[in-house]
Amino acid sequence: MDFKEHAETAWQNTLKFIGPVLILTLVQIVVSVCSLGILAPVTIAGYMQSLLRALREGREPDVKDLFSEMRLFLPLALFGFLVMMALMLGFTMLILPGILMTAALVFGTIYMVPLMTDKEMGIMDALKESWAMATREPWTDQIILTVLYLVIMSLGGSVFVAIFFAQPLATFLVLSVYEERLQNKQHVTAPASPPPPPAAAEQ
Repeated sequence: MDFKEHAETAWQNTLKFIGPVLILTLVQIVVSVCSLGILAPVTIAGYMQSLLRALREGREPDVKDLFSEMRLFLPLALFGFLVMMALMLGFTMLILPGILMTAALVFGTIYMVPLMTDKEMGIMDALKESWAMATREPWTDQIILTVLYLVIMSLGGSVFVAIFFAQPLATFLVLSVYEERLQNKQHVTAPASPPPPPAAAEQ
């Protein structure tokens, strides 16, 4: 996998849509904070789908996109609650287990939300497919993506203003890899062309 190409794609799209993306990111964070995190998962779903359309179609992100996936509110809220409990348990044990648990969750579930919004999968099917995509050979690529995503988001989180740029950059990076993995899957699973009919016997 060419991560340089994916990084360039993420960077170029972030700059291309910098105005709308900054507004989208700001509103998503404000809504998440004001709702005490209740609306965070479902607005992230709308956020990712908005950026996926920007990546695919060149469509400018819109604030109303954040609320376009409200049908997923309950499953994503429940999943978010379970993840929060698991991470709290991990960090309560020690810092290292918490970090490892965070990395494992990102590794295995990073494609879950795009699959739910893009392919309209249920949460269990999306989880299974995300894990299958993550562990597809070469699975070391997924480790690199996980590290890059966590580093970008950590750097963004360390400086408040930086998160408004780090979040879309990291999201575009994930979605660029997601697109490649989808295309590779379709290529692998495409049915082989039927063999040509045997030549007619000579008269």
